Amino acid sequence: MLECHGLAVAYGRHQALKGVDLKVAAGEIVVMLGANGAGKTTLLKALAGLVPVSPASQVLLEGQPLTGAPPHRIVEAGLALVPEGRGVFADLSVRENLLLGAYAQRARAGQDAQLQRVLSLFPKLGERSAQIVRTMSGGEQQMVAIGRALMSAPAILMLDEPSLGLSPLLCSELFRALKEVRKTGVGILLVEQNARQSLAIADRAYLLENGHLVGEGAADQMMRDPAVQAAYLGGAAAKAAPQATAVAASEAASASVAAAAPWAPSPSPSPSHSPRAEQLIPTRIADLVHMATRVQAEQVDNARRQTAAAPSAPTTSDTLAQAIARIEAAATAARMPSPTAEAATPAPAAQLPTIEVWRRPLIEIWRRGKDGKLQPGD
Repeated sequence: MLECHGLAVAYGRHQALKGVDLKVAAGEIVVMLGANGAGKTTLLKALAGLVPVSPASQVLLEGQPLTGAPPHRIVEAGLALVPEGRGVFADLSVRENLLLGAYAQRARAGQDAQLQRVLSLFPKLGERSAQIVRTMSGGEQQMVAIGRALMSAPAILMLDEPSLGLSPLLCSELFRALKEVRKTGVGILLVEQNARQSLAIADRAYLLENGHLVGEGAADQMMRDPAVQAAYLGGAAAKAAPQATAVAASEAASASVAAAAPWAPSPSPSPSHSPRAEQLIPTRIADLVHMATRVQAEQVDNARRQTAAAPSAPTTSDTLAQAIARIEAAATAARMPSPTAEAATPAPAAQLPTIEVWRRPLIEIWRRGKDGKLQPGD
């Protein structure tokens, strides 16, 4: 069993923990709930020997005092921590990370058996034993971190926000694995923001606020506590019943309106709750498909009408043919002038191209006579 009495931690003048008393027995899951900054992570670090505690603090594991012991001695005693952010060796393989967890003297003798136990809890680690950890997903790296801590054969396992950044599916798989760990007799101290799922698997829970423990009890009692529900589970139980009744009545009214006129606008929602999606859009897939088809057909018809109404513009080939025809006509008129063409009103110079006409030059032959004079020859 892990016990602490009067645990206190200070960072300079800031008192992070003040007289915390708790215990975690073998084979049970204990959840520590609290807001951000309440001191939950500091509590785990103090128990693991990572931050100094006040001289009056007491930490005991199986009756053995651990106050002020270095972290490696605390691991040898049977207390292991999975820190927030996992802290895996990213450039090593899955198998190498797991084997490093068995470095403690208490774990070396049963290393092979512990490895098989870890791989049975997380089958994916066995499938990817040679994979480099930094190439794995966040959920898989979390499995490596928990498996490495279990390789030290701990009596108590502490986890700091193990579900942080995981998908809902991986969260469910993680909490299922923690239940299996409890069956092996290992005690678990869990710091977790997912209060609903953690309380569902826990045996007991503590409430930490501003470094003080303000409540403790069985997990199922905490789940029903209105204060816990209001702070961590999304609402007080006292407000749940009337709100549920109002929502149900509104849904029934909306359903009757939708049945009478599927496309009619829904009535305004009551101030006690937000409008539901089915009040704003059709609820049947067939109606959605029909609406989309109608909108698309209207868009196609509008495009066709706009195309038919627009005047046809001359194409590039038509313009070029007209220009060539004008050039040919101007060249013909320049080569063969006629009286009719001369009498006609000349076209503006800007509309006709300038064409130069070359004529054959006149060549005359002269001969010199016997008297020395030049005479035109034949």
